[in-house]
Amino acid sequence: MKSDDQWKARAELIQSAPGVGEVTATTLIAEVPELGQLNRQKISALIGVAPFNRDSGQFRGRRTIFGGRRAVRSVLYMAALSARRHNPLIRAFADRLEARGKLQKVVLVACMRKLLVILNTMVKTNTHWNPKSA
Repeated sequence: MKSDDQWKARAELIQSAPGVGEVTATTLIAEVPELGQLNRQKISALIGVAPFNRDSGQFRGRRTIFGGRRAVRSVLYMAALSARRHNPLIRAFADRLEARGKLQKVVLVACMRKLLVILNTMVKTNTHWNPKSA
């Protein structure tokens, strides 16, 4: 990572978001080369944080996440925990979901997805963290 200027610049860009550290940035760069090239729905499904329905006929099942890249999802989980405490945008989002009565795990997965979408947009537009534009 440190020897390649392009990867180093991308890592610094990703780490500018509060709650995202060196391990998260390195994992995203190494495991998700599509970061910054896909839209929010496709990147969420690729990582495995997009909710998929389990509906059949009139039956409405629970929305669950599955599939995707497990290693990235595990690292993103820890980044979302950190971002929930240190990132004002993610914290406000999580508080809104909790006020609506969502379960803790559902809130955390939603924070994972929101953080991933923000990082994807930052890489796509090549802009550092700005809470007003995020």
